Amino acid sequence: MRLTKEIFFSSYIVHEVLNHSNSGINVVDTEGTLVYVNEISANYLHLHPEAMIGKHISEFYPAAILLTVLENHRPILDKKLHLVPPNKYVVNSYPIFFDGTFVGAYSVFQNIQEIEQLNSKIKYLEMQINLSKPEADFQHVVHQGTMQNIYKQAKKIVGSLGGPRHSIITGESGTGKTMLANLIYNYAKQIGVIEKNAPFIEINCAQFTNPDIAAMEIFGSVEGAYTGSKKKKGLFEQANGGILFLDEAHTIESYQNLLLKAIESGKIRRIGDTRETDINVIVIAASTKNLHEVFLPELYQRLAQYEMHLPALRERSIEEREELFLHFVQRYENAVWETRHIRYHVTFTPEAHQAILTAVYPRNIRQMRDVINYSIDASSPLIEDIGEKTEITTIVGMEHIPFEATELPKMVQAEASPIHCKPNNKISPQIADFIRKQHEAGMGPRKIAHALEGMGFAIPYYKVAYFLKTEKSKT
Repeated sequence: MRLTKEIFFSSYIVHEVLNHSNSGINVVDTEGTLVYVNEISANYLHLHPEAMIGKHISEFYPAAILLTVLENHRPILDKKLHLVPPNKYVVNSYPIFFDGTFVGAYSVFQNIQEIEQLNSKIKYLEMQINLSKPEADFQHVVHQGTMQNIYKQAKKIVGSLGGPRHSIITGESGTGKTMLANLIYNYAKQIGVIEKNAPFIEINCAQFTNPDIAAMEIFGSVEGAYTGSKKKKGLFEQANGGILFLDEAHTIESYQNLLLKAIESGKIRRIGDTRETDINVIVIAASTKNLHEVFLPELYQRLAQYEMHLPALRERSIEEREELFLHFVQRYENAVWETRHIRYHVTFTPEAHQAILTAVYPRNIRQMRDVINYSIDASSPLIEDIGEKTEITTIVGMEHIPFEATELPKMVQAEASPIHCKPNNKISPQIADFIRKQHEAGMGPRKIAHALEGMGFAIPYYKVAYFLKTEKSKT
């Protein structure tokens, strides 16, 4: 009697433990008949364990991993599969041996649908951050037009024999003023004008609605300078030995004299302090306004030792816009690879490509980037439709471009260029035959375009992709 109670108590404990597990558990005999089901497993199917025990597992889980274990008598670990769509489970299945004889198998599994959805959202956010973060440097992207001259001028700010100078950068919103300031900073580190770990301090002056707070942020303060003030290191001190980038500098008003004194003397005084601190800072002021009309003449003179104006995107050549276009497409493809490890090939139809290049962008490069990203998003397959694919291709057409981009007046004229294709351009029969053969041999649009370039034919990859798509629709 005592043994029976012990057996019962032991069985009861095991049953309770398994039922309070966070995982579903199924146990089958050698025929696949369920001999044990815990409550978690039954709950996944909205059933009770008693309704499942004694029946074949395939009645409830047609793709059960246990069926494979019953055949090969070997464990299968960390297998992901959709057992009850849309739920996704991770399953570990093991054979059961008793005195060396195979007597059945069991599975331990968890619903990971919420985790998968969360991971998917995190990856999406990571990709959006990668796509929307400011460019660090366009000099390796744009190799033509006025921007190359501006890049050379920017390097002279810190690279001339006379030593580094303060400077002013003007241009419309989204033309790349912050990017140019970063270029100056990186080049200064590269040539040893500033240390490798020198700071780059950026501040948007327009964020200050109170001039007293602005002065405290830029020059610092001491405790007791005014009610509630604390000892605080200002931006000039934080930027010591490096660069202080004042964006939207036209909003500087009542503290222009303090700024002028700091630049002229190389010293700053915290608000409320009697001592001065030596500083060695290169100041770059950026604005969408003409600072000559806004700043005190003396301050403008000190800052405008080098003044650069970034042209709006509509003022730049079609070749430069093409290079920016290719850069943003490549950046999107790289972001997909980094976040999802999928080789993503994006092509634009000739019409869509032409529309992107010739549209007018009031917010300039930033808006062009956003329109390209939106268009690719609109043409991309859903994550759930990709499955286990590791390489996919999408074609962006006019229907994928946002309304505001396609409806903007085409003020930008597309200059004639051998590297640009228009929608009505024809591919010669010889080239068409070459493309077909290379594609049949397994080459993609980019590799085919590269091969054509080596043969002296400047046909962009998107035109090759469009040709192949057209050919496929004929079959």
